Formats: sequence, structure tokens, C-alpha cells
Amino acid sequence: MLYLSTRGAPERKHFCEILLEGLAPDGGLYLPEHYPQVDGNALTRLRKVYHEQGYADLAFEILSLYIDDIPADDLRALCRKTYTAEVFGTGEIVPLRHLENGVWIEALSNGPTLAFKDMAMQLLGNLFEYELGRRGEQLNILGATSGDTGSAAEYAMRGKKGVRVFMTSPHGRMSPFQQAQMFSLQDANIYNIAIEGVFDDCQDIVKAVSNDLEFKRKYKIGTVNSINWARLLAQVVYYFAGYIQATESNSQKVSFSVPSGNFGNVCAGHVARMMGLPIDKLVVATNENDVLDEFFRTGVYRVRGSADTHETSSPSMDISKASNFERFVFDLLGRDGARIQALFGDALNREGRFDLSQDPSFAQAASRYGFVSGKSTHANRLATIRATWEQHGMVIDTHTADGLKVALECRNPAIPMVVLETALPIKFAATIVEALGREPERPAKFAGIEALPKKVRVMQADAAAVKALIAQECGG
Repeated sequence: MLYLSTRGAPERKHFCEILLEGLAPDGGLYLPEHYPQVDGNALTRLRKVYHEQGYADLAFEILSLYIDDIPADDLRALCRKTYTAEVFGTGEIVPLRHLENGVWIEALSNGPTLAFKDMAMQLLGNLFEYELGRRGEQLNILGATSGDTGSAAEYAMRGKKGVRVFMTSPHGRMSPFQQAQMFSLQDANIYNIAIEGVFDDCQDIVKAVSNDLEFKRKYKIGTVNSINWARLLAQVVYYFAGYIQATESNSQKVSFSVPSGNFGNVCAGHVARMMGLPIDKLVVATNENDVLDEFFRTGVYRVRGSADTHETSSPSMDISKASNFERFVFDLLGRDGARIQALFGDALNREGRFDLSQDPSFAQAASRYGFVSGKSTHANRLATIRATWEQHGMVIDTHTADGLKVALECRNPAIPMVVLETALPIKFAATIVEALGREPERPAKFAGIEALPKKVRVMQADAAAVKALIAQECGG
């Protein structure tokens, strides 16, 4: 299996090369040359693997379709090391919880940092350590987080040999619990950088540093954001697990509702669907920062500036420039790298928008690829959290509430609807208190976390300053 850039560069690479690289040298994102196909017989076999051997072996089966430069025994061992009951709190790893009338919530937040990002990041940490060990190399990870990627990456990489993590986040725009999870880590290989701006400023810094190819090579810069294909690939697995749990036969279809900011989580669903998983609808649920909902409604992709990016009660989705969206548009436009360069490399930089409303391919976003979308506001969030507690005795976090609100608007009663859980409610306690008048449950290991000493530096939104910090800490 070889990988190509969405922006048309002719070079093809193997999995372990792009694992450590992040963005392609031409600024594009990596995708496989083709999506391996899972037919009915293969899906039946995967169903058996999941029920008889568990999530880790299901992960191995799916990952091995894309990874041919790690020996099978090693890859299986990495999956089994990652997906354990000790790490994820349950042997099921991603159990489905039935809510009502064919609506399910897939629990993805049982990992170390209580968010779905752990599902991929724990594997990524083990993959990085394995590959760096094979090469005898080191890696400096530069990331951007709106709340959950950062802590998931830092908990996955702390203490890992040959890895440093430089994680940028928008200063003051994460929940107190999210900040405490990251900033309380005192490990020598973890560096927290609070950027004076919004998440998109952090993301722009990561891309600017990644696009400085000389600096990237000299300091061995890698990424853990969902621009890294390995992270997105790991997320494909839980779509298969959710489908298998929600169905009894391969003739059934399932829809998934996905709280969406950077498009990585739902893009993994797109990959699963392209592989042949019988997904009916992929529901993109946004908050007030509705750049993705606007595109799927109108065909216009219009990024917002910092001043127009709302600070909301589902802050991990306070994103107005969806990095992973480029992967889907690449498929939508027939994998035309030159057009992607014109849209994402030129038009967005020049005009901050592009318009596909008159392109015949736009209608295929829904008809061929199954995408529908909707939006949730703070008032919707409170109402959904309240109704879910009163009717079902279940407390959900603010982002999952966005996903559930839009799911209920889009569901077909004949097709199961699985809402992907984003995080545990404790990460957004203030809004839960506003909705329910009570604090959500807090795992004992996180008692008093907000009062712990914090290790963080506040910096301007300046890629050059971040590069100088990396060079200084790496002895350059």
C-alpha cells in the first residue's frame, strides 16, 4: 500500500514514512492510493473476529489492510498492547449504549484522558516508539489542540523514548479541566504552549512549521493532529466496531452522527464507508462555528477569522478551518490534485473561501457519499443534556449533545443511528451544572486536578517564535 498527497505531488510513500512526517512536502494531506474493499465475506469474518477475539484484533485486521511495512506479528502486538481493559476501562473498549428507538451512543471516552482522541492517540504513541526504535531516531511532535487532542497526545507520549511533544492551544479557551489535564504534566519531554488567539491560529502555526521543509528535516518535526493519516486510520476501526454491535447481519445499514470541528473524526467514517462498510448517512454535527454545516448546505466553504470564531460551550469544536476536509474534497472531486491545490493552496489563502455549489460533484456529497449536516447552539445543548438525563438517566457532554441533537433531526426510524461520544461530561462541568444543577461524576484519579501546579508558557501567535523555542529545547 502506497500513499499520495492530495495536492498532486508524484511521489508515493509507504506507511512508516508518512507516520513520522505529517503533512506532505507540497502542503497536502496523505491518503492511500486506493481504499481496500471489505466485501460481505470479509465483513462476516471481521464480525467474528470482534465477537470472539475483541477490539484489538479487529484493529489489527483493519490496520493491516493499510500497513505492509510493519511485520504482521509486530502490528498485532502493538494493537494488543494498546487496546486493553486496563487502559480503556472495559474489555469491550467501545461499548454501545442504547438510548431510544434505534438511537445508540458509542462510548469512545473510556481512555486515560476521557475523550475519543485516546482511541487513536494511544496507538500512535506505541507506533511512534516502535518505528523510532527501529530507526534509532528521535521525533519532535508539534501539535495544535482545541481541548482534547493535546491531553490525549501528551498522555500517550509521556515517557516515550525518542519523543518530545510541543503542544499549542488557544490561551484561555479550553475548559478548566482540559487545561489542567495538560498543564499539570511535569514530564521533561512535554512542552505546553498557550497561544494568544484561537485554535485556528495554533493550527496555522503547525502548518507553517511543517511547510518549512528545511526546519522540519533538521528538527525532525512530526504531527499528531488528524492531518496525520495514522491517527485517522486508527479511528476507522471504531466505525466497524459500532456497526458490528448495532447490527446482526451485513444486509443492515447504520448511520453515524459525529460532532465535527476539524473533520477528522467524520473523515474516518468516510474512509470506512469507502471501504464498503454499510453506512447509510454520515451526519456532520457542528456547533455555532458552522463552517462545515454551511458547506454541506450550500456548497460554499468559507473559513472564518479569529474575530468570527465563536467561543462556545462545546469548545473542542470552536474551529473555523477544518484541516481534514481537504481529504474528503479530494475524493469528491475525483482525486484531482491540481484542483485541490487551486482550492486549498490558492483560493483559501487568497480569498478565504471557495464555492462548489455549481459543480456537479457537490450533489454527490449527499447522494454518493452520504453526508448530511446540522447545527446545535448553546440552548440546544442545554436542552439535549437535560432531556437525555430526564428521559434516560444518562449524562452526556456538550459535544455529544450536539451530535445527538442533530442525529434526532436526521434519523430514519428504519436505520440504527449511532452517535459518537466525544468526551466524559466532567471535562465540561460548568455547562453540565447549568443544564442539570449538579456536578457530573469525576473519576477519582482526577480529583483536585485544577489545583495542581501548571507547566505552560504563553506566547504570541507567531510561528517564528515557536520554531525558536523548538530549536532552543533541542539544542539547536
